[in-house]
Amino acid sequence: MIRHSQRLPIALTIAGSDSGGGAGIQADLKTFAALGVHGTNVITCITAQNPRGVTGIQSIRTDLVRRQIEAVFDELPPRAVKTGMLYSAEIIRTVADFFERGRRPPLVVDPVMVATSGAVLLKPSAIRALKERLLPLATLITPNLPEAEMLMGRRLATLADLRQAARDIHDQFGGVVLAKGGHLPDQSRAVDVLDDGRRVTLLSAPFVRGISTHGTGCTYSAAITAQLASGRDLPKAVARAKRFLTRAISRSQRIGRHFVLNFNLT
Repeated sequence: MIRHSQRLPIALTIAGSDSGGGAGIQADLKTFAALGVHGTNVITCITAQNPRGVTGIQSIRTDLVRRQIEAVFDELPPRAVKTGMLYSAEIIRTVADFFERGRRPPLVVDPVMVATSGAVLLKPSAIRALKERLLPLATLITPNLPEAEMLMGRRLATLADLRQAARDIHDQFGGVVLAKGGHLPDQSRAVDVLDDGRRVTLLSAPFVRGISTHGTGCTYSAAITAQLASGRDLPKAVARAKRFLTRAISRSQRIGRHFVLNFNLT
């Protein structure tokens, strides 16, 4: 006999595949599962990657990207969506074309541009498409410090700089902005700035010393997306995701010579 089971909320990630399993689609799906959400995915790129670096990228044809999105929405409509590594202007336009049609649940845009290792994950020609087509559709934009610098075209060195950048990004593109301050120098805590154009909230957590992790940005935006899919409002979703990420880092586990985030937090 099959028992009636609980209906799970559905979330969608549109991102690249990480062969090392620490970031991208793999991190997103692990995060969704850890937070009780069924994860669907659209793969935009395949990367040859490990925690040390990215050695190759192959993008997926845009018609197949579109068909993946349509297949998910036809039978498994998500309650929240995130984008990660989109890589090319053509893929960005394909994603934007779909969501401009009005079939748009809350959309979290993680403007993935550069990997922690320094590898470029967004073609320079795609930055304009990101700004013009996708960011204006976002419910939430989640740049880290280097990404905020690229979006604003200026160096950001202090928390005050990051706060101003968050407001400027909101003013330019319209969505709520979560500017992540983990890369800020000379900070005793990891402070993120959440700006909705009216109110600024600082989210702070202690740095976890001695651990170098991979995929934290993907995990953070995926956790927010999972919380939104579960019905929480945006400020609460961000706060819960921040706590989830902090615990995942603090309880990191070793794999080979590297650390991996711990998604088993029960």
